[in-house]
Amino acid sequence: MLANKECQAALEVLQESPLYDCRCKRGMKKELQCLQIYWSIHLGLTEGEEFYEASPYEPVTSRLSDIFRLASIFSGTGADPAVSAKSNHCLDAAKACNLNDNCKKLRSSYISICNREISPTERCNRRKCHKALRQFFDRVPSEYTYRMLFCSCQDQACAERRRQTILPSCSYEDKEKPNCLDLRGVCRTDHLCRSRLADFHANCRASYQTLTSCPADNYQACLGSYAGMIGFDMTPNYVDSSPTGIVVSPWCSCRGSGNMEEECEKFLRDFTENPCLRNAIQAFGNGTDVNLSPKNPSFQATQAPRVEKTPSLPDDLSDSTSLGTSVITTCTSVQEQGLKANNSKELSMCFTELTTNIIPGSNKVIKPNSGPRRAIPSAALTAVSFLMLKLTL
Repeated sequence: MLANKECQAALEVLQESPLYDCRCKRGMKKELQCLQIYWSIHLGLTEGEEFYEASPYEPVTSRLSDIFRLASIFSGTGADPAVSAKSNHCLDAAKACNLNDNCKKLRSSYISICNREISPTERCNRRKCHKALRQFFDRVPSEYTYRMLFCSCQDQACAERRRQTILPSCSYEDKEKPNCLDLRGVCRTDHLCRSRLADFHANCRASYQTLTSCPADNYQACLGSYAGMIGFDMTPNYVDSSPTGIVVSPWCSCRGSGNMEEECEKFLRDFTENPCLRNAIQAFGNGTDVNLSPKNPSFQATQAPRVEKTPSLPDDLSDSTSLGTSVITTCTSVQEQGLKANNSKELSMCFTELTTNIIPGSNKVIKPNSGPRRAIPSAALTAVSFLMLKLTL
């Protein structure tokens, strides 16, 4: 009893110290150690089971004006509508990445890892794929990664390339969809995943007191938080190849939620029916940052689209299968460049364009073949002391 009182007193002192208000910077050299300290402090003072948790990261104050202008140029805004409609902006974004050494290197790395079949029963090494994806989105400037992830599309071929940006057959999809609350529980047992999810909720949670439905009308913060979740079991992605009906979701459902179904649906709607996230993605693709014309914004907040259940593409479809002219167009345009056809059983939108650059100067194509536990206060102090000492070394 005395030990508990002493521990509680120590925690109250800690809560009043500057350490309690410290935040981490995403991508910092010792990001994981910083996050471990943060959660050791905050989970020692709370149950750690709130629906929304405060972000452990420093708030994003910068804007995307320059990148939005760049996106506007590449999306063809203001250009001949007939020319713009025929453009595949996602393909253009991939080509732009290949012109940057760092982007090309890290992109080629995750494509190679995520597309490497281990055995007939294992399509890839999911853990290594996630790590390679995190490195790509953390180390490559957003002017390249955002263009690939949030490119605007006018047809299915472009939208499918956008959906395939993260190689979903390895990094996103699985044999069965887990329950979303179970997936959240697993995520919260990992300091890094928990932090990225909390950051997403802090920066993308719909706000109905702002022009854009985003907290502080900050698209940069929302898009950055979304990209930050890629490379975890909570990885979100586009649910289909609809060019304009933007719906994203982690790979989960609310089946089997029991009396927690309402909470599960609420959690899932933060992805599938989130006006802040949808407006941010659309605005970037169209090159219309809210800061470019604050008095007369060129976009309008959209209503949540109705999520239509569409059949998923069969696993045994190859690029040569009849998928409609819009999908074949992309493959044809790649093959016209003299690259070999890809025989992957996945609809991978011609990985030849992606993998040819893995080895410079080579035309060889790589053939792809429950909730967190409550922290114990005394353990929290011990962990904080240890981690602070480790951080200073």
